[in-house]
Amino acid sequence: MEIILVLLIVAVLNGAVAYIDEMLQELVPMTLYADRYMLVANGGSMVDVLFDILLGFGVSLIILKFLKKGFECYVMWTDGDPDTEPAGLVIRFMQAVAVAVCFPIVYGWMAEITQGLIDDLMAAIGAATDYDWQAWVNGISSLGLTTAIFGLIFVVCYFILYFQFLMRGLEIMILRIGMPMACVGLLDNDKGVFKTYINKFFQSTLAVVIQICLCKLGVGMMLNIGINMNVFWGMACMVLAIKTPSFLREFLVPTGGSGSGVINNVYHSVRLVGMVKGMAK
Repeated sequence: MEIILVLLIVAVLNGAVAYIDEMLQELVPMTLYADRYMLVANGGSMVDVLFDILLGFGVSLIILKFLKKGFECYVMWTDGDPDTEPAGLVIRFMQAVAVAVCFPIVYGWMAEITQGLIDDLMAAIGAATDYDWQAWVNGISSLGLTTAIFGLIFVVCYFILYFQFLMRGLEIMILRIGMPMACVGLLDNDKGVFKTYINKFFQSTLAVVIQICLCKLGVGMMLNIGINMNVFWGMACMVLAIKTPSFLREFLVPTGGSGSGVINNVYHSVRLVGMVKGMAK
């Protein structure tokens, strides 16, 4: 019975090996440029079309908010300090428009830097953990049922991580498309929604770097026959790679951006109003 189970697991692993190695090579461009793998009917990129639409809409909102803030501050005197120079508002307006228009170029630079960093890290990890998929499968078939089960769990974790990479690529693509809308927040003194938005953008990019490196390290540790098949280290790397987004969320949360911060601000504001009313009476 044990031999039959081992043979079944090895057959499943042999079928998965044909896809795993190819998928590992396409992870970086797939997450940073998901639109290149999601072509429309004419072969063009969906991101370019959607970004152009939202760019026009975002710039329109930036102009409307600029006029609104200028009118309320310097004409109606209902928002801000009318004694301040309007140069600050004009500079923030120009900054918002410039970031919205030039973001595709800036993202291209950031993607090149990120891809170069990941390539260097993966090359270093690959040189230290040389492996062979077919030799790994053959080794599992001779090491018993327990090792075969761990190998099957490892492959399942790998496919779960691969779908996470697909979702991360979609997430970055949506953030790229919505950047002109987020630039409206640059007109505020505290950067508004732009601060939280760009923090989320860098969090997603950093998650891609860490997840891909952990995936490569987990594969190398799991498959390296020369170091007695580090099953547990390989599994640990894959599980940590899956949990990387929640791990990064612990220290990449913008100040005051959580729901509890908003609730505390509202509570203290209500308390302050109550104290003022009590003093007035």
